[in-house]
Amino acid sequence: MVQKERLFDQFPPVTTKEWMDKINTDLKGADFNKKLVWRTNEGFDVKPFYRMEDVENLMYVNTLPGQFPYLRGTKINNNNWLVRQNIEITDYSNANLKALTILMKGVDSLGFVITDPESVNEKNFDILLKDIHPAAVEINFLSNGKAKEIIDILTNYVKKTGTDPLQIRGAFEADPLSRLMLKGTLCIPPEDGFDYLASVVHSAAFLPQFRTIHLNASNFNNAGADIVQELAFGISMGNEYLAQLTRRGISVDIATSKIRFSFGTGSNYFSEIAKLRAARLLWSVVTNGFHPANGEKIKMDIHCVTSEWNKTVYDPYVNMLRTQTEAMSAILGGADSLTVEPFDIAFRHPDEFSERIARNQQLILKEEAYFDKVADPAAGSYYIENLTNLIADNAWKLFLEIEDQGGFLECLKSGLIQRKLSESASGRKADIANGKEILLGTNRFPDFNEKVPSNIDLTRVFKLPVVESDHQIEPIKLFRGSEENERLRLGADKAVKM
Repeated sequence: MVQKERLFDQFPPVTTKEWMDKINTDLKGADFNKKLVWRTNEGFDVKPFYRMEDVENLMYVNTLPGQFPYLRGTKINNNNWLVRQNIEITDYSNANLKALTILMKGVDSLGFVITDPESVNEKNFDILLKDIHPAAVEINFLSNGKAKEIIDILTNYVKKTGTDPLQIRGAFEADPLSRLMLKGTLCIPPEDGFDYLASVVHSAAFLPQFRTIHLNASNFNNAGADIVQELAFGISMGNEYLAQLTRRGISVDIATSKIRFSFGTGSNYFSEIAKLRAARLLWSVVTNGFHPANGEKIKMDIHCVTSEWNKTVYDPYVNMLRTQTEAMSAILGGADSLTVEPFDIAFRHPDEFSERIARNQQLILKEEAYFDKVADPAAGSYYIENLTNLIADNAWKLFLEIEDQGGFLECLKSGLIQRKLSESASGRKADIANGKEILLGTNRFPDFNEKVPSNIDLTRVFKLPVVESDHQIEPIKLFRGSEENERLRLGADKAVKM
């Protein structure tokens, strides 16, 4: 009987020194670090290749999906995620009709954006939720206020429809720290805001799977933060909420089960995958410091939304390419739910076509590319494991710096958060201006014969911050990286027309 040879037995092992000798020979005297080592925006170095020896000493690399500290995700048998689409409510009946329509087109997570909080009442919610089975779909509410009222209405709805409260998934997106950060003030003092948040958590006790704090770390992404800053600031916000809620008598197990994180996902493909893996690791370390009774409760719930920061008005169909790689990063990183923003959201109200494309981008990844089949497919990649470690290590250092200064709220008051964001945003603006950071169709290969759509909405293109006149802190500014280029081009186009 002929014995088969194993393919790789025919190739002798190659040491790292042999690889480096070969690389240096090919470089012909050029500096290895200058030519091949990548210095990231976050300030750490990434090597051009990694080997098994580079992961042997990394902590948690041998854990399994579903095991503490959840670096490899909270899912064990698959990598399924919820496909989310938001619906802006101007008419409750129309919103219900749209919800029923998109539920038949692959969406399994609804985000109801309530534009008028004063319209919140039981009658309108009966209209909104008609024929929607809350046990079969995740339901989220985004409203500027009325949190307790919405929780009470939803609780009554569940009771009168006979739905099992254990099956109700979703969130009310309360996030007073983000509101303070964006507007510079709250309608009530921060301490009273935390008291109200604690009362909302108590109100939602009947719905154990329904979260009441949606921590919008995506705001940092859209303010020009790098990946390390977005992660560190987001974890710090979460720590602030935990500290405030436990101080008010809520157990850490309940507090963590009521928090959802929302991260923005940019186009830095592998780093965005590593960011979510690092996020779960750091959140596990933080929550474990509060000594929870149940390790299952501290699992990080992650919603991702494609970044607005890198979306452009000119050559807008490139935005589809950007959101596609961003969706891939979020899913491979282990997001629990995902919103892919329509490609035209930066300059007009999305139409049926752009919303359909955004939905289908996720459905292709799920139904045709099988991204939902394998938990943590990035595991074991020498590169991604090291990138995860680098991001986690640097984010943890920044997190500790914030804690040493009194925590997230104190650093907002002192302006530390704003200064770091401003420095990062200025650096990224400069990189776009000199072409170091590329926005295809804007600062690289622009089509100067292109005309912008006739229905462009300049209030979307150039968002003005809503800042209260008596603001308590310096607010952060959300912006897109292409804004300055677009301001010049739009001005030139207008001059030509005149």
